Amino acid sequence: MLKIDHVSKEFSKKSEDGKLISFLADNDISFEVKDGEIVGLLGPNGAGKTTLLRMIAGIMKPTSGTVLVDDMSYDKSDIEIKKNISFLSGNTKLYKDISCVELLKMCAGYYDMDKSIISSRIDEVVKRFDMSSFKNQRIGNLSTGQVQRVGVARCVLHDPHNYILDEATSGLDIISSQVILNFIKEERNKGKCIIYSTHYMEEAENICDRVVLINKGKVIAIGSCDEIEKNTNTTNIRDAFFQLIGGDSDEME
Repeated sequence: MLKIDHVSKEFSKKSEDGKLISFLADNDISFEVKDGEIVGLLGPNGAGKTTLLRMIAGIMKPTSGTVLVDDMSYDKSDIEIKKNISFLSGNTKLYKDISCVELLKMCAGYYDMDKSIISSRIDEVVKRFDMSSFKNQRIGNLSTGQVQRVGVARCVLHDPHNYILDEATSGLDIISSQVILNFIKEERNKGKCIIYSTHYMEEAENICDRVVLINKGKVIAIGSCDEIEKNTNTTNIRDAFFQLIGGDSDEME
């Protein structure tokens, strides 16, 4: 389970006249993600989604508020938490000069996996993400969709309980996207805890049990897509979002 309790993150930047000013990328955000649930994190570019996910993954510290993962805090149980989470960031780069299998073996070492199960686990994820035809190719020679599948595979190799996924299908073809979405739904059905950030509203409606809509660093709605659509008198989550912010946004896909 993931619990985000009154989390805020403050940054500073220089104004045009050279003065240092502070702003909140995330402002007093609270929600939970339960085991056996996919919660979508939806909002335009600059809404604070990636900053929030980095705090949930323990990469950044909140300015205020707390993040609990399975009732543990990063202050007291950092290593234990990180061994049991998967964090997929949309801008993570992979080594281009090694093969997919070589990368997975390297990641197995990072996760301190039992050596007796590494080979079988690699075979399992290679099959699950349909990577057999290119598993021994250099990553630098792969297509965008193939690289994304390798990126997801390296994040789930250690069979984590909690998934923190940022734009897992961004820019992918329909086949690669479906492979990843099917995997996410299967993991939910196994009782895993999944937070899933995406620009694609229709994708969220397809796989998410609940969604958290954020805009300008603040939560504007939480609930199932059906609940939010009913409360906003709309028929889809995209229109519901625009209804809640009182207009259109060029940043939404």
